[in-house]
Amino acid sequence: MNAVISSEQLTMHFRGCDALRGVDLDIQPGTVFALLGENGAGKTTLIRILTGFQSPSSGSCRVCGIDPLSQPLEIRRRIGYVADQPALYDWMTVGEIGWFTASFYSDPFFDKYRESIRLYEIPEDRKIKNLSKGQRAKVALALALANDPELLILDEPTSGLDPMVRREFLESMIGRALSGRTVFLSSHQISEVERVADTIAILHDGKIRVCEPLDQLKGSMTEITISVEDPLVATPSFPEPAEILCETTSGRERQIIVKHFDAAMIEGIESSQSVVGVRVRAMSLEEIFIAYTRGSITSPESIVSSQDDSLEDHRAVETEVSP
Repeated sequence: MNAVISSEQLTMHFRGCDALRGVDLDIQPGTVFALLGENGAGKTTLIRILTGFQSPSSGSCRVCGIDPLSQPLEIRRRIGYVADQPALYDWMTVGEIGWFTASFYSDPFFDKYRESIRLYEIPEDRKIKNLSKGQRAKVALALALANDPELLILDEPTSGLDPMVRREFLESMIGRALSGRTVFLSSHQISEVERVADTIAILHDGKIRVCEPLDQLKGSMTEITISVEDPLVATPSFPEPAEILCETTSGRERQIIVKHFDAAMIEGIESSQSVVGVRVRAMSLEEIFIAYTRGSITSPESIVSSQDDSLEDHRAVETEVSP
């Protein structure tokens, strides 16, 4: 099956900033693919390249089998895009902006748009400027879906929305994937993504740290807590294929995040010098994200707070993609 999105060693260098540093992707059709990353990780830069608004410094990519560099307009005809702050004409009404956008597409566009607007219970005669943020997001989604695109790209689409609107918005993406279409969801709202995504990629410092099916990723990650008598004794080694991602020491306890841990390894750890106890537990996606992006075990509350308060290092160059 041909990939909907594929990239090889994509790099993007801005003055004083490497936004992307060798990104490889292979996204299959009929999936909800979630790209997770902190603010400034390079998510919007990657989307701009995939949609033909930005030329990469090096590397290549294809979207729906098309090169965005050579055929950017064809890419935009075949995909839908929703940003966290959709660029809509405030002076138009809900009906007028659908009629205007329909002029760029085939005849069924306007009818499908009006059907979505009725479903979202938004009056067609209301001015865009008088809509709430949640209603604006629904109008943007209706515009993006009216052409029944092969690929729907959502860049932080639920930022600032109330919980009910966020849930409705994301759950509609599951039905989209079940119909054979593909959803590319960029976000740092990890708990929401976990409910709908099939595949997870974590982008950090311009690099893809991991890209796996969600169930496979969660099944491969384990937190090990080792209690020792002597805090100066080295942490026991783990046999292959186990891989230690990070370790935190607190007194006589060692918290270790391990990938590909096997329960059969517990006996060997317990028999190691100075070890008096071993506890094992599965990890949430939020904890996995922290381990890959921070390299240490941090409370979920502190990581979310720091993400919400931070600004993107290259905000000036990561401008919003127009729908």
